[in-house]
Amino acid sequence: MSDVPERWSKASVHPDMWADPDEDPRDSAGAGPDGELATLQEFLRSYRLTLRMKCEGLVPEQLAHRSVPPSTLSLLGLVRHLAEVERDWRNWIQPGDPAPKLYGAGGDFEGAVARQEVVDGAFADLAREQAAADAALAEYPDPGARVGQDGDTVRELWVHRIEEYARHCGHADLLRECLDGRVGQ
Repeated sequence: MSDVPERWSKASVHPDMWADPDEDPRDSAGAGPDGELATLQEFLRSYRLTLRMKCEGLVPEQLAHRSVPPSTLSLLGLVRHLAEVERDWRNWIQPGDPAPKLYGAGGDFEGAVARQEVVDGAFADLAREQAAADAALAEYPDPGARVGQDGDTVRELWVHRIEEYARHCGHADLLRECLDGRVGQ
């Protein structure tokens, strides 16, 4: 008897996908968005949805499970980490005193414990911090505009956000497969 779950996919049309096209909220019919900024926003939207999809249907114990010891990485830790990162990006953009850390040093992963209130709080934190970072960047519709103390371009911040979510969605793929065997991009 093995502790390794059997691999499976919910998709039937394309079994290497997470969901069938008719059920995939990331799949939009028609041509892609027009313009650089709209394209960046669409890629970020898709990766954000991917992270949520990888977490759907799991109980707190599964979300907090550290599938690859000794790493502290878990799906819940990723959600908390990305909430913290969204806050950091907003701090880079807006002048003044930075908003304090949400979870303290290392708390995004270490504090990802299997309690429903921690799960609910993490997803609420993520939604709030995403909205706040989006609102801060919405003030700069020119991707070439330089913002913040470091003078980063808006384009750099959008690409960095996409890269961060893409990397962590790759982690989420592996973590989810370790939990219950579900596969798919």
